Amino acid sequence: MSKSFTHAWDEVEYFKLALPQSEQVKEVAGVKAGCIGCHSPLAFLTGDIPPKAVKENTRANEGVSCEICHYIIGSTEDEPFNFSYIIKAGREKYGNRSDAKSPAHKTAFSEFMRSPEFCATCHDEQSPYGAWVKSTYREWKQGPYAKEGTRCQDCHMYYSEGKSATTGKKRSDIAHHIFHGSHSKSKLRGAIDLALYTNRKELSPGSKLKLRAVLFNGKAGHKVPSGSSEERMLWLEVWAIDSNGKSHLLKVNKKGFPGEEFTIADPNALAYQAMGEIMKIQGFKGIERDGDVPAGSRIFRKPFFDPKGRMTICQWYTKDNTKVDYRIGPRETKIETYTWIIPDDIPEGELVIKANLLYSQVPSSVGKFLSLPEEEYSPILVNTDSLYIKIVK
Repeated sequence: MSKSFTHAWDEVEYFKLALPQSEQVKEVAGVKAGCIGCHSPLAFLTGDIPPKAVKENTRANEGVSCEICHYIIGSTEDEPFNFSYIIKAGREKYGNRSDAKSPAHKTAFSEFMRSPEFCATCHDEQSPYGAWVKSTYREWKQGPYAKEGTRCQDCHMYYSEGKSATTGKKRSDIAHHIFHGSHSKSKLRGAIDLALYTNRKELSPGSKLKLRAVLFNGKAGHKVPSGSSEERMLWLEVWAIDSNGKSHLLKVNKKGFPGEEFTIADPNALAYQAMGEIMKIQGFKGIERDGDVPAGSRIFRKPFFDPKGRMTICQWYTKDNTKVDYRIGPRETKIETYTWIIPDDIPEGELVIKANLLYSQVPSSVGKFLSLPEEEYSPILVNTDSLYIKIVK
């Protein structure tokens, strides 16, 4: 929350892409203020539009502060989106306790603060063209956890015994304001279960290996990836490592569903042409759509398309994202299959089949193009599994 404005990718996305395009394309003019409505509400509410760059260290750098959340009393929408929060600033602050007391200000209980709708005010978003470009709340509401009463706060604010302040009461359910999400490696680790299966334990050169990779989202109450899913990367690599240590990449079997071409890594596919237009780069044809993801690997994504029909990471410039949604829903299982002919020159001995499920915040090609810090696009291991096969001649 504190880094919602100062975070490197958010700063670059706003100042290099969203803000310039808001002044170039009338349909997206509103994003000049709209982005700031959630990324720096204090700047938005005080009229600092556009805010100054992070290096200027203005009040915009506070991002989503304690004050902002604890002044929210509701939303203008039944199913909130697009910074539809209602702010009531003053000497009274709102929280989830009816018996809370503070020596510094008045306190009041807020049922709204306890609700998933509170989170939806910024975590769901509709583009100027009417496309739902963030829908984490709506994904949760349509899934099993909403029916069971599990809220966003139950997973993203873990509870323990303690005090919320030195003079406060000792309680059994203090909510920690950490908000672990996709920027936390510990939250990503194991978010999706992964298991490999085959019915062959011994093979010879020229024979056929058939594999299944089973992925299950048993932890997240929304789709994975969620949020700004036009830029999030989640992909599965499957490798065979022979007894000499040589690695062989296995390509996923195609399923044939509409839009599948966007879910299989293709090093020749170009995308994100709007970036070049915004930055006024002559003759810009785009950059590698899938970055460093190995060719033929399965990508779990929901691609976004701009008004010219090109795949984009500019969510505010998204007109359509309904061509395909190949993300993993809550409690959904996806099965990927692989067929590999054992090479004639493979050595005898143990063959290790290893599957790695990896994640990055943005495609590596975008990160490199925009000179982002490497941690913004470096792969993070979500899960892994291996099985072992004997090669005999």
